[in-house]
Amino acid sequence: MNATCLMKRATRALPVMILLSLGALAGCSSTPHYASSMPAPKPLTRTLGSADELRIAEGALESGDVQLAGSLYEKALRADPKSVEANLGLGDCLYQTGDVERARIAYSRAAALAPDALAPKLALARTAIRQRHFDEAFALYHELLARTPDDPAASAGLGTLLDLTGRHDAAQAVYRSALARHPESQALRIDLGLSLTLAGKPREGVNVLLDVAAIGDAPPQARQDLALAYGLLGNDAAAEKILLADLPKNSVQDNLRYYASVRAALSNKAAAR
Repeated sequence: MNATCLMKRATRALPVMILLSLGALAGCSSTPHYASSMPAPKPLTRTLGSADELRIAEGALESGDVQLAGSLYEKALRADPKSVEANLGLGDCLYQTGDVERARIAYSRAAALAPDALAPKLALARTAIRQRHFDEAFALYHELLARTPDDPAASAGLGTLLDLTGRHDAAQAVYRSALARHPESQALRIDLGLSLTLAGKPREGVNVLLDVAAIGDAPPQARQDLALAYGLLGNDAAAEKILLADLPKNSVQDNLRYYASVRAALSNKAAAR
């Protein structure tokens, strides 16, 4: 099995919508609307006899046809139950459709088949976060970073987990340390900006996120997090302008109402201290 291909299949940290619903800003009455979900990770190795199905399944998953991708990964697994790629691909399909427990089972099979691979453990850690099994996720990320301390995906995942559990200063230390080794990483910079915003430092978050959002090929997540930071600062005009680049007007207004509810919740929390 090609270790380089396995590394490329590292999963991303949870998107901000899940961060907010699980983490420090949980309890608000509504959640923001976002234009995109987590992209499907790249596949691993090809299984003899099912290369076509796996190639088509990969394309289907990347294009958002989860049903087709899932059926093709299941077909590949019937042909070869020991296919790491098919188990991971099926796990991704199940995860995206919300069948998180079955996704965990598929990822666990992949991890058992490839115990030295990072991708299955990263997927299991992401799933543990989704299921709120935070101790398990911490253990997985620490195991991964003990083996590969320079891995940016594991660092991003650990930082996300620290943010979710309210340890924003520790999360920012993880992001900054990883950025020192991977200064080109837009994802880590976005994570840092969001962490600062969640920690009640939206102006610092804006400063970090502006550096990423200004890049021509900046991902939508950078703009969405920047809009959130502006929204928490009370600059709805700036937030609206940014959101309109990716979202229809009704969704933009939903987001602005959400930001207002978060501002009120944070203000009430501060007043109660």
